[in-house]
Amino acid sequence: MSLYSSCATPDPAPASAVAPAAGAAGHNRQIIVRKLGLADYEATWALQEELLAATLAVKVRNRQAADEGRLPEATPNYLLLCQHPHVYTLGKSGKPEHLLLDAEGLARHSATFHRINRGGDITYHGPGQLVGYPILDLDNFFTDIHRYLRLLEEAVIRTLADYGLAAGRIAGLTGVWLDFEEGAPNPRKICALGVKCSRWVTMHGFAFNINSDLTYFGHIVPCGITDKAVTSLQQELGHAVPVAEVEQRLLPHLADLFAADFIVE
Repeated sequence: MSLYSSCATPDPAPASAVAPAAGAAGHNRQIIVRKLGLADYEATWALQEELLAATLAVKVRNRQAADEGRLPEATPNYLLLCQHPHVYTLGKSGKPEHLLLDAEGLARHSATFHRINRGGDITYHGPGQLVGYPILDLDNFFTDIHRYLRLLEEAVIRTLADYGLAAGRIAGLTGVWLDFEEGAPNPRKICALGVKCSRWVTMHGFAFNINSDLTYFGHIVPCGITDKAVTSLQQELGHAVPVAEVEQRLLPHLADLFAADFIVE
């Protein structure tokens, strides 16, 4: 099992990292999309674990089939899309002191707190934020976790371009940023990423601030970064944007970049 950080990556993204994935004969490139609406964090985490375990079980059976000369089963791919009630999550490498609220403060803000099994530090999820959890068997696409992160970022970058916003990456910091160019006066993160990968099957994912209440970020040190701001699509455009509309714009970009077919349940 490998954990990958939601906050930092050791290498800047090469130009080729945002190229669409090439097709692979015999691999399942269909991704089942489940739109969960406003979903409890723990229940959604449990669903991810369930889908991950089922996919890993298929991979175990496929190894046995190969040993016995039988054809393998296709492994499934999923994308869960949802919003969460107010919640703070701390990754494996995070620092508890980056949560600036005690138990009483969490209760006052109707928020919960969970330590989870992704990489990275602390982040916030809440209403108005589009959260995506891809449970993908990267053996169906490509076995490169850095490329995987870059393609998730690229899908968000292209979606923001649809709204007339120029976004990009900051070297050494995973995620999508505005004013990302070196020397820009006000770099601010609009999408955070944090993933776990087990035998090339992913879980956790991205959190894209659409109409988020940004005051909730004031109660943490987001991803342990003290010198950069957080923003939302609403903040940048000056008006609210339906989360469902952003979903509709994002999915075609993901489909193009992963050379995948999406099936919405």
